[in-house]
Amino acid sequence: MAERLWAPWRLEYVQADHDGDTGCVFCNAATTDDPDRALIVHRGTHALVMLNLYPYAHGHLMVAPFRHVADPGALDAAERAEMWELLDRSLKALSRAMAPDGFNSGMNLGRVAGAGIEHHLHLHVVPRWSGDTNFMPVLADVRVMPEHLSRTLAAVRTAWA
Repeated sequence: MAERLWAPWRLEYVQADHDGDTGCVFCNAATTDDPDRALIVHRGTHALVMLNLYPYAHGHLMVAPFRHVADPGALDAAERAEMWELLDRSLKALSRAMAPDGFNSGMNLGRVAGAGIEHHLHLHVVPRWSGDTNFMPVLADVRVMPEHLSRTLAAVRTAWA
């Protein structure tokens, strides 16, 4: 079993009672009246951008349509266009806020492809830096985030504007 190094924002989730969890994280984010708690960077007409609560790397964003669909082919033209536009805006905002050296972007479609939330498609936007692999994820299966998510959210929102 892999060791874990818990980030401070995980404690609330770990200690919470999840028996009553309902719905999809993206559907819930689309309708929330608390965008800070949902880590929403931007709401568009057909899609939203939010920070990943369990990021692959510092600044990891997700772009998701409001509509609950699993298949990219089920998106209509307006949803596809807005998701592509939000990908572009995400890259620009992360570049301004964090100055990464590059990005990984893509979708994990289906559980076997690594989708943690397989019934609501979403696009990952992960900033990367030269030399950002260190011994923690390689040897200990642990990721270290250099900043609390609330500060990252504020920085990306500022850069988005």
